[in-house]
Amino acid sequence: MDHAAVSVYCRIRPLRTADADRGTMLISSDSKTVSLAHSGECYNFSFDRVFDSDASQQNMFDGVRVAECVFDVLGGYNATIFAYGQTASGKTHTMEGMDIFHPVTRGIIPRSATALFQACSQAPSDIEFAIKVSFVEIYMERIRDLIDPFGQKRTNLQIREDPSTGVYVAGCTEAFVTNECELLKCMTIGRKSRATAATGMNEGSSRSHSVLCITVLQRNTETDSKRVGKLVLVDLAGSEMVRKSQAAGQQLEEAKKINKSLSALGQVINALTDEKKVHVPYRDSKLTRMLQDSLGGNAKTALIVAASASAENSFETLSTLKFGQRAKAIKNKPKINERKSVEELTNLLHKAEAAIDMQSTRYINAQA
Repeated sequence: MDHAAVSVYCRIRPLRTADADRGTMLISSDSKTVSLAHSGECYNFSFDRVFDSDASQQNMFDGVRVAECVFDVLGGYNATIFAYGQTASGKTHTMEGMDIFHPVTRGIIPRSATALFQACSQAPSDIEFAIKVSFVEIYMERIRDLIDPFGQKRTNLQIREDPSTGVYVAGCTEAFVTNECELLKCMTIGRKSRATAATGMNEGSSRSHSVLCITVLQRNTETDSKRVGKLVLVDLAGSEMVRKSQAAGQQLEEAKKINKSLSALGQVINALTDEKKVHVPYRDSKLTRMLQDSLGGNAKTALIVAASASAENSFETLSTLKFGQRAKAIKNKPKINERKSVEELTNLLHKAEAAIDMQSTRYINAQA
């Protein structure tokens, strides 16, 4: 089994008009390093790639190597890409984009859909594909189906675990899609259902974590062998300081739940990177339970930390960058999810028997 470190990328959000007067405190010194000034000290962080405020959506897609993730999924691996950062730092813009159909502004998720179906169209003729999509959100620690055809009736779904397929959400809608347009239609439906609200920092602040899962099932028609790969795309709600977001009433309760689940995520990462820790608290939140395979488990994972360049947000940005630095130390255990055909298993058995016979002959000859 391979051991793969979590890849971590940093994207710096352009300054907003309201931030410009307060000054810039975040500087990208090169393509892999971020320098941050906070409370009279300078902090330096190294990541797999750093994207400055001029980076385009295409730059992000290429730099995060999303196309490689898609090919890994077609190879039978699980892959996860998720964005982390404070509220209004550009996570949803990075993952979804302003317009998922626009060739310039679309984000990582719609571009992944394009790459997936292009790769499928170039696969050998003896490979059959079936692709299904689920889209859920974690809102107030309850999992809700965002593409439920029965009108949002599934609002408290449970997480289960299967020894062979890993962690999954029981009872959520899985829609089979045959092309990019059908996949993006599911995404459009889900986006309309997702919980958002205006806050003091973001007019369309996400009040939930969203998880889009694309499962690719494939069968070799000549050998009857099967492979299954999953691409999990996560847009986390942002951490927020109430005095800045001015959350009150229901939004305040949402902020508490969001911050609590993100704190649990931090505790999981701390446990995974601390050799003295023997217990990883995945079950402390729905979010960490859903990401169990992605953090320390059977997946290849990329994390994008979204950072604000505003001096006003230096504390939150420092926390975000430290989170990303810790995550770099996580070692996952990805493996190919496949089921060999009877013919392939028989051939492997014959090879094993032949190897045993050869060893036995050598042993007998050595004894003679």
